[in-house]
Amino acid sequence: MATDLGELLVPYMPTIRVPRTGDRVFKSECAFSFDSPESEGGLYVCMNTFLGFGREHVERHYRKTGQSVYMHLKRHVKEKATGAAGGAIPRRRNGKVFLDLELNRDFNGEDYEYEDEAKLVIFPDHFEIPLPNIEELPALVTIACDAVLNAPSAYKKQELESWEEEIQVSKHARSLRQLDNGVRIPPSGWKCQKCEMRENLWLNLTDGAVLCGKWFFDGSGGNGHALEHYRETNHPLAVKLDTITPDGADVYSFEEEEAVLDPHISDHLSHFGIDMLQMQKRTENGHHTDNNSRPRVSEWEVIQESGMKLKAVFGSGYTGIKNLGNSCYLGTVIQVLFSIPDFQRMYVGNLQRIYDYSPLDPSQDFATQMAKLGHGLLSGQYAKPPMKSELIEQVMKEEYKHQQKGVSPRMFKSLVSRGHPEFSSNRQQDAHEFLLHMINLVERNSTGSENPSDVFRFLVEERTQCCQSRRVRYTQRVDYCIQLPAPIEAATNREELLAYEAKRKDAEENMRAPPEPVRARIPFTACLQAFTEPENVPDFWSSALQAKSAGIKTSRFASFPEYLILQIKKFTFGVDWVPKKLDLAIDVPDFLDLSRMRATGLQAGEEELPDLMPPIVLPEDTRAPEIDETAAMQLAEMGFPLEACRKAVYYTGNMGPEMAFNWIIAHMEEPDFAEPLTLPSMIDPGPSTSDSPMGATPLGSSPPEESIAILTSMGFPRNHSIQALKATNNNLERALDWIFTHPEEEESDALSDMADTEPNDNAFSNANSHSDSTLSPDRDTTGPRVKDGPGRYELFAFISHMGASTMSGHYVCHIKKEGRWVIYNDHKVCLSERPPKDLGYIYFYHRLSSS
Repeated sequence: MATDLGELLVPYMPTIRVPRTGDRVFKSECAFSFDSPESEGGLYVCMNTFLGFGREHVERHYRKTGQSVYMHLKRHVKEKATGAAGGAIPRRRNGKVFLDLELNRDFNGEDYEYEDEAKLVIFPDHFEIPLPNIEELPALVTIACDAVLNAPSAYKKQELESWEEEIQVSKHARSLRQLDNGVRIPPSGWKCQKCEMRENLWLNLTDGAVLCGKWFFDGSGGNGHALEHYRETNHPLAVKLDTITPDGADVYSFEEEEAVLDPHISDHLSHFGIDMLQMQKRTENGHHTDNNSRPRVSEWEVIQESGMKLKAVFGSGYTGIKNLGNSCYLGTVIQVLFSIPDFQRMYVGNLQRIYDYSPLDPSQDFATQMAKLGHGLLSGQYAKPPMKSELIEQVMKEEYKHQQKGVSPRMFKSLVSRGHPEFSSNRQQDAHEFLLHMINLVERNSTGSENPSDVFRFLVEERTQCCQSRRVRYTQRVDYCIQLPAPIEAATNREELLAYEAKRKDAEENMRAPPEPVRARIPFTACLQAFTEPENVPDFWSSALQAKSAGIKTSRFASFPEYLILQIKKFTFGVDWVPKKLDLAIDVPDFLDLSRMRATGLQAGEEELPDLMPPIVLPEDTRAPEIDETAAMQLAEMGFPLEACRKAVYYTGNMGPEMAFNWIIAHMEEPDFAEPLTLPSMIDPGPSTSDSPMGATPLGSSPPEESIAILTSMGFPRNHSIQALKATNNNLERALDWIFTHPEEEESDALSDMADTEPNDNAFSNANSHSDSTLSPDRDTTGPRVKDGPGRYELFAFISHMGASTMSGHYVCHIKKEGRWVIYNDHKVCLSERPPKDLGYIYFYHRLSSS
């Protein structure tokens, strides 16, 4: 038999690999679905790429790649048998097979046991070889199988590395000596023992001294008394007082000179009378506007509707998303996006086409992972109601707590957060920032195809007026979200707020417990009014006066999107540079009419500001360009012309040879590549015309060469870069977004050349005059694509945040489906009884039809 198996595997031996260091083994999740070893059909792991596939998708991979050998993993979950005494009989076979594979938390480990099974399967005949089979398999195959079985799960390994790279356990944590000096830390009213600082306070874990920190702790201010105390006493560890939660706290080691982990932090804090559970109530439920954490119990209960018996719902569109640990910001945004028909049509409607044309590694393809996640949420496959027999059994056991399992977005999160310093971490993030990040990813990955994020895009008209000359300038820009201010001064309970603030200050000064917080109630109309009011323009240069002057700017809608996103600006920065949330409620309406906020353009009697830019002023001692000659010589030694190297160093801002080298590669084919560096200020501008006063630059002229160089060094065509800069008033960041949303088309090269010489003043006006709710095929392709229509909307979803800042807390979302509100709280999906619309953070409206 051994000879037969060896001969059988000989043709496939070149395709069987042993996982190397750095290879990720996907043995817990299918690349195209949410099938796992616990699914009915198990999981097939390719013995060459180590990608996992469910039974429905493994044939596709075999046909596409020709890879024939897979390891089939199956986990059987069974209730434990009970003995005569009623206790569970521990029984588990093949216990080492799935080493490092996470247990399913949906099953209580005390009541269930896991029986694991593995075998090799050879396609297309589905020939099966049970494992382990050391005696009969070739040595290479045995080694490869053992390596796959014992490899850590791809995402478990990734998460461990994420945490390990960020913070390590302090060497002092286990052996920390604490003084029995009777010190007890009060729950509020903290102040530095050596100065009057009440912010950025650190508790020394040895003697209980409360002292202020310094900037290098966390970027906040202080007088450095905590560090001085360490130098005097050598007490090594300190904890930041306003960061304590049951999950831990920010701990700093003076001796190790870095942030550290303290596994015994609960015991160390209890030594000084601090109960971490109580700190949770003050930091997560508290109105966190200073170091006095005050309880805000109702916010968590009201938003999650935790005091009500909510009815769980199942089926298509009612699938939850598991929280991977501070990933609720991702789950809420994705739930809202896939409640929009355009996203459903783009990714779920084209599911088979996306899967058939997916790359060899579908785990790294954005469209594939979006389609996988969308199908998981909308198919109903992972949100099935319990069987009648299961319900009867649960009722008999008096433990009816059935909840759907939901889908786990590990593969999706790994892809969309790759390379992002915040989203790639395991920390809580801002849902609004992630929403914009997702829109950006959708834009970048929709080139040449339908772009579902078009439904959010609209134009904002900005009217800038010179206060002295009264002349105006109208410009337009693309946006995806309206940020509404929350003017506290407009609160309807202003008197109550002032009384509370007086009581709070009195309690702080007299070291008493703070009063019950008062939530500001702000009319939604006041938020809209604050958004439309004129704002001052800093450093405004008036082209009419040819000098700096006072200027004001107002914003209006030049077009209305199909789906409107409103963000309430609830967050601000505290003195410690940590985002803090304002405690407020806003009466957000179900129906919204913004028609009166539509832009009108230049009005009769208004006079436009001349199309001139401020003159370029160069100090006498900087007329010669600053160039890092050392970097230029390093590039010249590689064989490039010296003048080209000097230009490369200059146009990349003296940021080093590597950036300059990329610039060289991108510009090698240009005819003036080896020509000496020539700057606009070094060229005689010639006689000025009557329309262009001396020193002023027409707005229609070419953008700054430095900005063009930065974009072209990223690989974008020069003409496209110039066009992007002109469309965004030479703003580099907006120009980059413009490029991604306006891919260059080969057939429009002639139009691009024209755009380099003549400003396109009609691009936005064409968009503004387009009132149909669909894009016209005859539309000017050089302008931003918008779906303009009436400004009347209905609320269909909102995301709410609970907690003191965007860096902590929890997100849930409410979505209106089939005429009823539904709450999505991680994997739990229930009918909402009282949707807390006044406590939302991000609101989503869909446009009402003109009828």
